Order: sequence, then structure tokens, then C-alpha cells
Amino acid sequence: MMDKYELFGLTKDCTDEEFEQAYKKIREVLAEDRFLEGEAGNIAAKKLTELDSAYREIKAERMEQKTDPKDTENLYNKIEGLIKAGNLSDAQRELDLFNERTAEWHYLQAVVFYKKNWNNESKKQLEIAMQMDPDNQKYKNSYNKLDEKIKNDSNRTFTSYTTGDGNSQHQTYEEPRQMGGDGCCQWCCEMAACNMCLNCFCNSCG
Repeated sequence: MMDKYELFGLTKDCTDEEFEQAYKKIREVLAEDRFLEGEAGNIAAKKLTELDSAYREIKAERMEQKTDPKDTENLYNKIEGLIKAGNLSDAQRELDLFNERTAEWHYLQAVVFYKKNWNNESKKQLEIAMQMDPDNQKYKNSYNKLDEKIKNDSNRTFTSYTTGDGNSQHQTYEEPRQMGGDGCCQWCCEMAACNMCLNCFCNSCG
């Protein structure tokens, strides 16, 4: 059976940097070749699946060997950097490699979900983080801000006035929860407030 490292043209004693570089280089080629016509595309797609699987396994194995708490802290810092840079897919890939999921892991997962506008999923992750570390004020503050945002989103209403036969009619309706739509001053103000909440939430990550 082929050693997993052979897929990358490496041996087990390679550095993390060498491993990451080899993975990205080979994956880029296979990701393009999978769209080739006929059997060539099928083969490339199969190799890409094998490569991604081997990558996850090797990363997990290497993380298990890192028992120093400083190494874990460095990994969390790396994920924070990826989130702040907007690289959510890379951040999620790093989070998925953890076998031991601490309160900080669940907090970072909450931030990723929040960035994707998955507010309910983010709230659940923060609840787990607070259960594991109930004295952590960062988790509490983030949870309270997110909980308030979710309530505001669900309760927010618009007021519309229409003119008919000389009398003004008052009509209210619930605001659609999807992002986007026709612009108006009130919407812009509310979006600015939401962005302030997002910045406060993500700044607490640091």
C-alpha cells in the first residue's frame, strides 16, 4: 500500500511548510484536470479525492503529535488570522482537523458561522463554549451581542405610508431576513448597526 506521503512526493520527515506547499501545488493541477473530457477527467477527480483525504489524515496525525499547549495556541492564532483575512474555507479546514475541541475551538467555530450569516448555528457554538468555560467574559459578550442581533432581526419591522383618496394609510410588515433588496435610508442605517455588531463580535476574537 502506498504511503500517504508519496502522494505528495514527500517523506514523513518533511516540514509542515513543505507539506503544505506540495499539497497546494498538486491540488491546483488536479482541480483543473478534473474538467478534462473523458477518462482523463475522471482519473484526475479520483486523485483529487485521494489527495484531500490523505491531506486531512496527515494533518490530523501531525496535530496529535503536538502536545505542547503553545502549539495549540499558535494554531488558534493562525485560524483567527484566516478568519480576519476572510479565508473562511481555510479556517474551517483547520478547525475540522482538531480531535480535541476546546471551548476556544467552539468559539472560533462560532465566528466562522457568524461570518457566513449562520447566526443560529453560531449561537449554539457559543453556548457550548460558555458551558465548557463559564467564566470566560469574551464568550459571554459575544453571545449577548449575537442573541440581541438575532432578536432584532426577527422583530424588526418597516413602516410604509401610502396615499390614496387624500387619507394616509398606515401599514406595517415584517422585514425579510435575507440580505439585499431595494435600498432605502432606514435599511442603510440598520445595516450600519448590524455591521457594528459584526465588528465588535469579530474583534473580540483577538
